[in-house]
Amino acid sequence: MKNILMISTGGTIASTLSEKGLTPHFSSKELLEHVPGISSICHVDTLQLCNIDSTNITPSIWLDLARAIRDNYDEYDGFVITHGTDTMAYTAAALSYLIQNSIKPIVLTGAQKPIHVEITDSKANLYDSFIYASSEIACGVQIVFNGRVIIGTRARKTHSKSFQAFSSINYPYLAVIQDSHIIQYIRLSYNSSPIFYDSLNPKVGLFKLIPTNQDDILAYMLERYDAVVIESYGVGGIPTTPDSRYLDIIQTNLSKGKVVVMTTQVPNEGSDLNIYKVGSILKNKAKILEAYDMTTEAVVCKLMWILAQSKDPEKIRELFYTTIANDILY
Repeated sequence: MKNILMISTGGTIASTLSEKGLTPHFSSKELLEHVPGISSICHVDTLQLCNIDSTNITPSIWLDLARAIRDNYDEYDGFVITHGTDTMAYTAAALSYLIQNSIKPIVLTGAQKPIHVEITDSKANLYDSFIYASSEIACGVQIVFNGRVIIGTRARKTHSKSFQAFSSINYPYLAVIQDSHIIQYIRLSYNSSPIFYDSLNPKVGLFKLIPTNQDDILAYMLERYDAVVIESYGVGGIPTTPDSRYLDIIQTNLSKGKVVVMTTQVPNEGSDLNIYKVGSILKNKAKILEAYDMTTEAVVCKLMWILAQSKDPEKIRELFYTTIANDILY
C-alpha cells in the first residue's frame, strides 16, 4: 500500500458557511473523515500548510508547498494537495517549475462545493486524487478534477460553478478516472532525479489589451515589474495607430533589460505574430518573447521561475523556449 502525504491549503472543499459567505474551516484530517474509503487505497498522513481562500494565494505559499514536498519527498510515494479552484491552475503551473522531473505524482484537487454539503463534488475529487496518486503510472504535477487528469502547465479554470471546472488548454487530458479505474491516454515518464527550486521573482505583471487601454498604463507597469505579459487579441499584436506608443514603450523597456511576452486572450490554439502586420512589427522591430500555445498561467509562473534564475536576456530567452512539463510545443 502506497504512502501518500496530503497537504491542505483550504479552498471551497474545506469551507463552511459564515455570516459573510463561505470560509475555509475544515482541517486536512477532517476532510479525510468525510471519505473513509481512501484508507482502502493507501496510507495517508496529513500536513496543514494553511487554510485560506485561494484568492489569497501568494508566491511565498508556492515556495512553502515546494519546500514541504522536498522535505518529505523520500518518505512518501506521492502527494495530494487540496486547494481552492480559483488559483489552482496558477499553483499547478508554479509547482511544475519549482519541482521538475518528479517521478512521484503531485496531485492538486479541490471542489466547487464544500465537502459537508449534500450535493458536492468534493468527495469524488478527493477519492479520485488518491487513486491517481497511488497509481504506478502517475508522475509529475497534475490536477485531478471531475474525473479528468490535466498536466499542471495546461490547466485553466473555465467554469465558475459547474463541477467540470477545469479544461486542458492546447493539450489532451492525461487520463480520465471512471468508476475508480484510470484510463490513461498519455503516459509521462521522467528518468532523472527531481530538481527542486527554492526561489521565484514575483515582479511579473499581466496587461490585458482592450480597445480603451492607454499605452501609458503599459509604461507604468514596465516601470514596476521586471516582466510584463501582454494578453492581446486573436493571434497577437499591438495597436499601430498614428498616436499609439506601444512599440516605442516596448522597445525602450527591452533596452533597459525588461522582459515582454506576447500571448493571446483566446484560450485555444495560441498566438502567431507572423500572420498580421500588428504582430509582425513586434517580430521585426522588437525582440519580445511569444507564448505560442502556452497558457497565461504557465507564462506568468514560468517567468517568475526564470527571473529568479537569471537576468541575462539570452538566458531568459533560452529558458523561456525550453519545454518544461509539456508547457510549450510550438
